[in-house]
Amino acid sequence: MFEQADQNMLLKRIDTLGRELERLRRDLLHIQVVNPHLNQEKPSLFGSVRGGDVTREIIEEAKEALFRPLEDI
Repeated sequence: MFEQADQNMLLKRIDTLGRELERLRRDLLHIQVVNPHLNQEKPSLFGSVRGGDVTREIIEEAKEALFRPLEDI
């Protein structure tokens, strides 16, 4: 069905894709090892909000805006 030249071309493409996948895996592993802090969750929002610190009032207002009361359903 396929000629020998077509088969060789397909095998070369498969080999190239396999090597590219290995490079991507290596790069991903390298990023995770070198920069482990990128995968960590931030424990607080302190210093992340412009214009001041996060206060209890700001948190409560955000909760009210995000979660509607059950009476509204």
